[in-house]
Amino acid sequence: MTDSPEHSDRFSRTRQLIATCTEMGLSVASAESLTGGRFVASLVDVPGASAVVRGGLVTYATDLKSSLAGVDADHLEEVGPVDPIVAAQMAAGAARKCVADIGVACTGVAGPDPQDGKDVGLVYTAIAFGSQAKVSEHHFDGDREAIRSRTVEAMVTTLTDFVSQLAFGPAG
Repeated sequence: MTDSPEHSDRFSRTRQLIATCTEMGLSVASAESLTGGRFVASLVDVPGASAVVRGGLVTYATDLKSSLAGVDADHLEEVGPVDPIVAAQMAAGAARKCVADIGVACTGVAGPDPQDGKDVGLVYTAIAFGSQAKVSEHHFDGDREAIRSRTVEAMVTTLTDFVSQLAFGPAG
């Protein structure tokens, strides 16, 4: 199997991300649902990632979002797993459980069918740092594989942008 240009570009950006986090002494952990661990796997593909990556929680099953990542069980029961607050709590929970500086998370509907009234392609990604979390809402097109791949790409981009702002200040 040959690497696609998209994979090569992501690897290059991820390699730079790992280098920047290493220079800054930042550690990262993830809580992933629809991607099943692909995000953290993309990080550990980079040699030297052990200086940055603390670990990852695969919270594919809804109940694990609460028991492993610390998502509020009542909120989870009320709104379901595809929710911006759930994503934020997953990111914060990943950082807390893995003792990392930054937590990154995703939850969404990869398909093929809608889930709990949420459309296929609706994805929330989140990044947590300190006591704050930032959530992004995405509406991805394509099949299950494309949605999962685009989610990983969004997580890499979000983390790269966040770390760049920490390192270099706001773009401008």
